[in-house]
Order: sequence, then structure tokens, then C-alpha cells
Amino acid sequence: MDSIITYLITYNQYLLNIIFQLVLFISKYIPLKQMAFDDSNSPEYQKFKVDKLPKIIRFEKVDYILLLEYYKYKYNKLIKPVQRRSGKSIPIKTTCPKCGAPHQYIYDNNGSRGQYKCKVCGLTFKEYNYASKPLVIRCPYCNSILAEKKERKHYNVHKCNNSKCSYYLNNIKKLPKDLPSTDKYKYKLHYIYREFNINFFKMDLYKLPKQATSFNFKKFNPHILGLCLTYHVNLKLSTRQTAHALAEIHGIKISHTQIANYAMTAASVIKPFVDSFDYKPSRILSADETYIKVKGIKHYVWIIMDACKKSILGYQVSDTRAVGPCILAMRMAFDKFKAFPGKALKFIADGYSAYPLAKQQFELEENKIFDLTQVIGLTNDDAVSAEYRWVKQVIERLNRTFKSSYRVTCGYGSDDGALYGVSLWVAYYNFLRHHPYNYWRPLNELDALKHADNMPAKWQLLISLGQQTILHMQEQSGSS
Repeated sequence: MDSIITYLITYNQYLLNIIFQLVLFISKYIPLKQMAFDDSNSPEYQKFKVDKLPKIIRFEKVDYILLLEYYKYKYNKLIKPVQRRSGKSIPIKTTCPKCGAPHQYIYDNNGSRGQYKCKVCGLTFKEYNYASKPLVIRCPYCNSILAEKKERKHYNVHKCNNSKCSYYLNNIKKLPKDLPSTDKYKYKLHYIYREFNINFFKMDLYKLPKQATSFNFKKFNPHILGLCLTYHVNLKLSTRQTAHALAEIHGIKISHTQIANYAMTAASVIKPFVDSFDYKPSRILSADETYIKVKGIKHYVWIIMDACKKSILGYQVSDTRAVGPCILAMRMAFDKFKAFPGKALKFIADGYSAYPLAKQQFELEENKIFDLTQVIGLTNDDAVSAEYRWVKQVIERLNRTFKSSYRVTCGYGSDDGALYGVSLWVAYYNFLRHHPYNYWRPLNELDALKHADNMPAKWQLLISLGQQTILHMQEQSGSS
């Protein structure tokens, strides 16, 4: 027996030595071509790199008569019609697409080859000119007009096709020298801009839920409702386990379906209060996404939290990992600031490309500029990761806390159920859960809950605060 163990140990050492020699050989003699490209380790992720904003030229029409009067008022001179030479003329129907000046004020700009120039507003155009479009998107590096290449569900992809663009030429230089020309398509070389066709900044984040209603108990009472929420949310019991606990401990016979209905209604009433509460956030936010199951299909939960005070400021449930839900969650978090801190705001996230895309849209649509830092990987291989790793670990710890409560549900039955289930947990986390880093007190202490002796009473008071918030929102919507 001892000889067999000795032989196995010797053979194991031999295998380890072979593996070491193979790893050494690979690192010395097999170059990783894709590592030569500076932007990412894998060419597949080049397509998701977010470039800086393009030059966007919005087309606005003006009246040439007003321009003529303005020129006369400012310079005390008249803009005279164009004096034709050598009998040249342009079609009478030709007018400036910007100011509407008639053909008398239009130059033949390139010798009867179809290009014109307006003498009043200075626009150069053709008969089918881009000036009639609502906006023109130009490359920020070479000023070329971007071509629309692809149409996606929520955005269109525009690409710069200029082969002399400085952005393109710099990326060509970064390619591995021995890369075959047929493999260039794997790398992102041209400037790309994603134009969103859905405005995520006009969506109502705080609309009144359909389930918002008053509690009229025919068989049970508010205390039993508080017991249901305490067992189900605080103690992480499933609805069936909660029904069993109420029957065995308190002698209350209630179905698990009734408990689920209570949880859904309580979540819909409490959610407006949780979303509109003044958290007084710090200037360091952390964001991450995790997955859940809805009817057996993978969905995603986006969570944005205050890294210093630990409160959850924004959250969204979505069936895709696209940038839209990310923008909605960031809007919800940014709305907690009475005055947006701008560049003083530190926003920490992982390396997923949705976050820089969302940052770009905030700059474009709402002129909100903030500092986005992406912590990539699991080890501190660079100065950025070493400085902000603790912020990333805070949100990762929060995800584990959420998952421990989510597992008992075995997934959600509907999209609304998932959203209100998450919002009910956020209410518990922000206002009822005792946190060790806050000296075993809730993150946000409410005066209305200080005199409540037990957790069911606190849930009832929290529901009451939610009802007051809904009434206030209804009064505001009615007055407006």
C-alpha cells in the first residue's frame, strides 16, 4: 500500500513538471497576437469600445428675408442678387434649403456640376442635400459625415468610412505586424457612433403603480400583513415556508398565494416612498448588474449604490443587458442629488461597455458630465484597480446579500413581480435592515419607525408612508 502511494506522488510530481515546461514553452515561443492590440485582450470586444462623441450639426431653417434685413441693419448695405457671367444660369425652381432664398441669390458653385451656394446664408448644397435632414453626424477626428451601417433594436450604428481618418490610421498602426489582411475585420478600426432611437431620458421613472390600493382586510388584519412581510423578506422564507411558519407558530392559516398578493401590493405601495426619499448621497457611486430568472428566462437586475453610505439609490429589472436599463438606473440614482455634482462625482463600475455608452448619452442629452472609472479584472494589476477596488467590492458584497434573499423565490413569475420583489427588498435594505457598519442600525433611520416595538409594526408604518407619498403624487399630478 505504501509503495502505491509513493508511486502516485512521484507520478504527480512528474506531471506537474511537464505542465510547468509546457507553460514556459508557450510563454516564450507562442506569441499572443491579440495582446498586441492596446485596447483589449480579445478582438471580439473591440466592437464594444465606446468612442468619444461625434460632431452633431442640427439643421435649423431661417428666413432669408429676415437675414437680408439684418444684414442691412448691421452693415447698412444690401445683399444684391448674383450677377451671372457668360450667360450661365441655374434652374428657376432652385432655392436654398436652409433659408429659402430664390434662384437670384444662388451661385453655381462648381461649373454646372450640380453644386450650389447661397449668397444669403452661405450654405453649400446640392439638390438632394443633407441640409434637409434634422441633423448631421460627423466624425470628431476627420470631420467626415458618418454613414449609417446597421439598425439595432434601440439604436443605429454610424461609421466613418474615411480611409485617411487619423483614428483609423492610428488603429492600423496598432495591429500585429504579422496579422493576415483577412483578419483585420476582427479588430475595431473605424470610428463608430451609436445613435439611440429611444429617448430613455423622457421615460417616467416614478409613475403610480397599477397595484397601488388601500388595504381592506376581510379575514386578516394589518398585523398579519406585517408578519407575512417579516418572515418573507426579513427572514428570507419562501411564501410556502412563510405560510407554514404562521400556521405552526402563530396558529394563523393563510395560503401562500395570499402572502404573495400581500407582498406584491405592499411593494407597489412602498416603492414610491423608497424611490423619492432624500438619501443625501455622497459623491462616490458604485454600479453592478446581476442575473435573476423570470419564468425560467434569464433577466438582469441593475443596482447603483452609495459606496460610502451604502444606500441603494437606483435599480432596474430588464430582460436584456442593453444600455437602456442602465440609463434608467443611473437616472434614478442621479435624481437623488438636489444639485448634480458634475465632475466631482466618482462613478465606479466594471468593464462592461454599457456604462461608458450611458455616460456618453448623459453628456449628449442632459449635459451631465461625471467621472466614470471602470475596475476590470479580479486582481489589482494597475493603479486604477488598486485605488478603487474597495468600491467594487462593496457592490459585489451587496449582490451576494441580494442573491441570498432571491434564491428562496426560485425565480419570479412575471416582470412586474420581479420589479416589485426587488423594490420590496430595497425598502427592507435601506430602512429596516440592521447593518454592522452603521453600528447595527438601519442605514436611513425614520422618525416614524423609532417608536415601533417590533418588525411587523415597522412594515405597517412603512406602508403608511408609502400611501402618503402616493397621495402627494396624485395631488401634484391633479394640480398640474
